[in-house]
Amino acid sequence: MLQQKLINLKVLLPFRLFIEKSGVSRIVAESREGSFGLLPHRRDCVAALAPGILVFEAETGGEVFLAVDEGVLVKTGPDVLVSVRNAAAGTDLGQLREAVERDFLNLDKHDQDVRSVLAKLESGFIRRFASFKHE
Repeated sequence: MLQQKLINLKVLLPFRLFIEKSGVSRIVAESREGSFGLLPHRRDCVAALAPGILVFEAETGGEVFLAVDEGVLVKTGPDVLVSVRNAAAGTDLGQLREAVERDFLNLDKHDQDVRSVLAKLESGFIRRFASFKHE
């Protein structure tokens, strides 16, 4: 019987590694277009993440819930790299959802303007990178 390859997950914050976990069987994340799931054999992809709850399930430890700020998710082979501005872990989904609303969604006008410009730069980079890869 063939053994299924599992995902190696890393969640990075601007100045440190937040979590590193191997043996992950699935990941569910949120983008501006809605939630999406990743399984070990899904094709490689890049996605811009919206503030929300990221869920992953590991061989040991069961489901883990992370509140994450805006960021980028990159899947290449068995590796998934999530780079976000801020993150929090917990077991109570209600408290994590409150943390997302309190800490990540309530930004002052200046932060919103800066993030808007950065999001446009990130999405432009992703589009150019994708078109470059197809050439």
